[in-house]
Amino acid sequence: MRGGALGIIAEIVSRGKVENMDYSVPCIYGRINKREAVVEVPGSKSITARALFAAALSSGTSVLRGAGLSDDCLTFINCLKSLGIDVAISGRDVTVCGCGGRLKTDGGEVYVGSAGTAARFITALLAFTDGTFRLTCSQQMKSRPVGRLLSALASAGARFEFEEREGSFPFVVHGTSHPQNNLCVDISGSSQFLSALMLASVCAEGGLKISVEGTHGMDYVKMTADIMRSFGAYAVEEDGVWHAGGSYSAREYIVEPDVSAACYFSAANRVLGTDISVKNLPERSMQGDMQFIRLMQSGFDGGSVDMSSFSDQALTLAAIAPFFSQPTHICGTGHIRGQECDRIAAIVSAVRALGGKCEEEADAVTIFPSALRPARINTFGDHRVAMSFAVTGLRSEGVVIENAQVCSKTFADFFEVLDRLVKELTI
Repeated sequence: MRGGALGIIAEIVSRGKVENMDYSVPCIYGRINKREAVVEVPGSKSITARALFAAALSSGTSVLRGAGLSDDCLTFINCLKSLGIDVAISGRDVTVCGCGGRLKTDGGEVYVGSAGTAARFITALLAFTDGTFRLTCSQQMKSRPVGRLLSALASAGARFEFEEREGSFPFVVHGTSHPQNNLCVDISGSSQFLSALMLASVCAEGGLKISVEGTHGMDYVKMTADIMRSFGAYAVEEDGVWHAGGSYSAREYIVEPDVSAACYFSAANRVLGTDISVKNLPERSMQGDMQFIRLMQSGFDGGSVDMSSFSDQALTLAAIAPFFSQPTHICGTGHIRGQECDRIAAIVSAVRALGGKCEEEADAVTIFPSALRPARINTFGDHRVAMSFAVTGLRSEGVVIENAQVCSKTFADFFEVLDRLVKELTI
């Protein structure tokens, strides 16, 4: 499906009427008549989620300008609404009437869908709130890792009743606003576990001291600390221990464009020789995926890359790795097996379907230079699989993305933007 038909993809997806929408990627390699173009991407999902959290617990009314309004962010907003927070959307601006650090309800049911960020952040919030809440989710979320966060919250005094599998959604949480203040959390599975505790620390009387076990990229934790400080709370790391707490104050906050979304166009530049820029993307950003853009700008042509601190782009790099002159070894990414799908397995599936050669390890994958063939790409319900291998199709003929509508999780009109870009570059 191409052209005008994709102009309605975001609207159709939002109404829940589309399943199994396939997208045939137009190969434009060797057909480009214009190298330069400008695209616009949504506001950062990661920044939006953190700013929503802080605004919801602030005293007063905050306005988030240029917020990301992907499925994940809308799910987060609905979670806040179900907890009594007033949230209004106007265009790309979101107005949030904060609760002053204490929710107005002491019970209820919250649906976190498939939004991993919302699920983890809301769980920490409710664990530090006096009351009893039931958290439900999509089928996909039941397999997402959350046990290590729940262990840390339980050690602080929260109690959990699991409805299906121990340490997983769905569950009932019995929270407390007077937790044990010294916590330890293992972030091997996700740095969001630490970010969740930090953000919710303002609900814990006296704040929190959080020790960290395990290793993970810390760029998103630094983002969390920056946004907390922007809203008036404190978050400081000393000798491996995070001290977080205080209170949030309402403010106007400008959300950066989503660097994760921008990375797909940076990858396209690398394999097409184009100069596609992203509107309003700052030269300096708090988002860790800027590392991927710098990697592409360096002329990377294969080699070993530790992507532990920007692992959302492991799929993007893998999708263009067959075009490099040297093998590409992507490592430090064992945790991506527990994301929307097993992303290492998804890389292997897609590359081999395309006729490429790759080797799989527990926490890494190597992709070799290969001549590719037409193929249908199974997205496994993962938005990043869909968008990453669409970039492959811009250079290699016959790539079809199955279930293209899954991109709505973070970038609902991605394929519409791609269609407009293709027309502009080939006119």
